[in-house]
Amino acid sequence: MHKIQTLNNIAKEGLDRFSTENYSLANKIDNPTAIVLRSYDLHEFEISNSVKAIARAGAGVNNIPVDLMSNRGIPVFNAPGANANAVKELTIAALLISARNICNARDFVRSIDCDGDELKKLIESGKKQFAGIELPGRTLGVIGLGAIGVHVANAALALGMKVIGFDPKVTVNNAWKLSSGVEKVENLDDIFLRSDAVTIHVPLVAGTKNLISKKCLNLLKKNSILINFSRAGVISSEAVLKALDEGSLRSYVCDFPEPLLIKHSKVIALPHLGASTIEAEQNCAIMVVENLKDYLENGNVSYSVNFPSVALPRMKAYRLTIANKNIPNMVGQISTCLASAGLNIEDLLNKSIGNLAYTIVDLDAEIPDAIVNEIFSIEGVLAVRNIGNA
Repeated sequence: MHKIQTLNNIAKEGLDRFSTENYSLANKIDNPTAIVLRSYDLHEFEISNSVKAIARAGAGVNNIPVDLMSNRGIPVFNAPGANANAVKELTIAALLISARNICNARDFVRSIDCDGDELKKLIESGKKQFAGIELPGRTLGVIGLGAIGVHVANAALALGMKVIGFDPKVTVNNAWKLSSGVEKVENLDDIFLRSDAVTIHVPLVAGTKNLISKKCLNLLKKNSILINFSRAGVISSEAVLKALDEGSLRSYVCDFPEPLLIKHSKVIALPHLGASTIEAEQNCAIMVVENLKDYLENGNVSYSVNFPSVALPRMKAYRLTIANKNIPNMVGQISTCLASAGLNIEDLLNKSIGNLAYTIVDLDAEIPDAIVNEIFSIEGVLAVRNIGNA
């Protein structure tokens, strides 16, 4: 029986995929096999030694100590792309709201305290200050061409915009999904020099901290639009404030309100609504639950942020999985241990990513605990799981 600790409200459509015969679920549970969460912060949370995997029903994993989990051989799963449509729709809404000054116009109307002819007169005289712009023919710069960025770029093209994108690490899979009408640029400065609106869709990691600096914003045209549905840390709030006050930004739309900007008249700050749709929450929950189940039951790894994707079809064999540091002769040492026990390897798959590697081994006989312990004692091995027969 696998015990799953759920640290947030996870969509029922996902949790229902855990069979009651093989899984028990609770918010508080002793010795959990795995943790499923959304935004719960694990950095100060005591993660039990029994935990074999962590699954986040969302894309970003800033709330999870990924490096620590890597050192323990624990894969961290997420759901990239499952919320892409939700964030895309909010981004397009942000473009339209900013272009037409909708929020300020709405506030203006709400502030009127009169009726009849006076009301009509105030509306007609006041609407001039909210004249907007139209999007066709204008240029949208998309920073980050992952699942969300690709959706946004393609949608903006459909609105008649010119679209340029920047992502030095775009995957082949996402590149195939990107419309041929999107121009890929090689320099971040080009995005800010050429765009009328810029939208950011990158994860917050060491390399993207304060990615959007004062230097970038100084390159913007007057009255540009900036949208940040990524994370607050990818952009300097001080630089945004300066750009707003000096007029290079007509509007800044963000999903992560900060004290420095939250009250500014040109800022539209939302309460982290990017993936807050019924459909996105369901999609994310289903995706991470299915991948978590495949890992716990079969040892396969899909959509992990720290370990390579490794999938080996099950056969009538006994399965062993090993998470280890990516160092020479690791597979050789593992094979030697198995051979010394008279175990024959029927299939084996090993893959690495960065300084981590993962191996699935199918064997012809049951694996003794002593062999599991011997493999775990090999220098560089982080975790070993004896999954058993199919």
